[in-house]
Amino acid sequence: MLIVAVALAVAALAVAGVRADAQPRKDDRLQAEQKRLLDTQRQLREQREKAADARKRETSVLAELEETEKRLGDKQRDVRRLDGRARKTQAELQALRGDVERLEGQRKAQQDALARRLRSMYKLHAQGAALPIILTTEDPVARAITLRQLSRLAALDARMIQEYRVITERLGDRRAREEARQRDLAALKAEAQREQLEVDREAAKRRILLSRVRDERAYHERMVGELSEAARKLEAFVRDLRSRQRRVAKVPPPSSGIEPPAAGFGTLRGRLPWPTEGRIVTTFGAQVHPRFGTRTFRNGVDIEAVEGTDVKAVFGGNVVYTGWFKGYGNLIIVDHGHEYYTLYAHVADILVREGDDVRPGQRIGTVGDTGSLSGARLYFEVRFQGKALDPAEWLRQRG
Repeated sequence: MLIVAVALAVAALAVAGVRADAQPRKDDRLQAEQKRLLDTQRQLREQREKAADARKRETSVLAELEETEKRLGDKQRDVRRLDGRARKTQAELQALRGDVERLEGQRKAQQDALARRLRSMYKLHAQGAALPIILTTEDPVARAITLRQLSRLAALDARMIQEYRVITERLGDRRAREEARQRDLAALKAEAQREQLEVDREAAKRRILLSRVRDERAYHERMVGELSEAARKLEAFVRDLRSRQRRVAKVPPPSSGIEPPAAGFGTLRGRLPWPTEGRIVTTFGAQVHPRFGTRTFRNGVDIEAVEGTDVKAVFGGNVVYTGWFKGYGNLIIVDHGHEYYTLYAHVADILVREGDDVRPGQRIGTVGDTGSLSGARLYFEVRFQGKALDPAEWLRQRG
């Protein structure tokens, strides 16, 4: 019995020891898991903070392109302004050079006349003939006439000398102005060169960004998303324009049908003149990128044209918007009545203002590449009641 009791006591102690050992190990595992959880949560917070910082730092591709294009446009306008001032200064310089040459010719003629007159006077005085001429006659009338003639000759000499001085002063003034214009011209050319360097730098930034859009999927997909959003904003903007104009004109809301009325602009379907000289390179409707497979929808057409080519109103109307529109660059919207609108985008120079009435074929801008991803072209839309129509079905067929 004693042996059994001792054995039971030893077993009890062993079990108690095992339980005592097991409890700390279980607590250690729990603490380790809690530590791992805290580490994971900390890492997650850090990653979220990094992602938030990256989103803050990440510039919209379209906004970056727009900012670069605006700087580029400003610099190009500065260069054109400086070139204009340089041409004006050059013209003034040429006019001054003409004046200098003319005055030099006049002064040379005066110098020759004065030289002849001085030689004659020198010979006359050298021969001692001046006084005898006066004293040759005792007739006071003849002597008075002779003195009067000599006085007239002296007055003529004085006038010639005075004219010579005036011409000399004018010549000096023209030469001084010519030198000043030459300095102005040199300064303008130097400033234009500096501005052109800035233009080249901004153009290089734009090329790099467009190259990324074309060559890197992430940039391309971001740009597609932003352009789609820009198209939605433009559509909403046109709807808002329609609503405001309808309220001003107190026009009743349109019927449920969207068949264009056969009046005014509506009579020109298939006979509309082209807004610029060129060819359609991007058509209306769904588009699939050949490399990345991204899908977009075009509400208008791209007409490829030489930069600077005239952009003309396809029909008479009223200009309801001019200015920069994100994703489209410089944009012109013309209201043609009966709820027809045409839109002209990527314009370089806008030549009309909001509120202007335009005639059919009137020059309203020039082709550019503002907001364009593919170079110089005109983006052209036709809309009825805010809905985009295929411009190719409205434009006159060529050839």
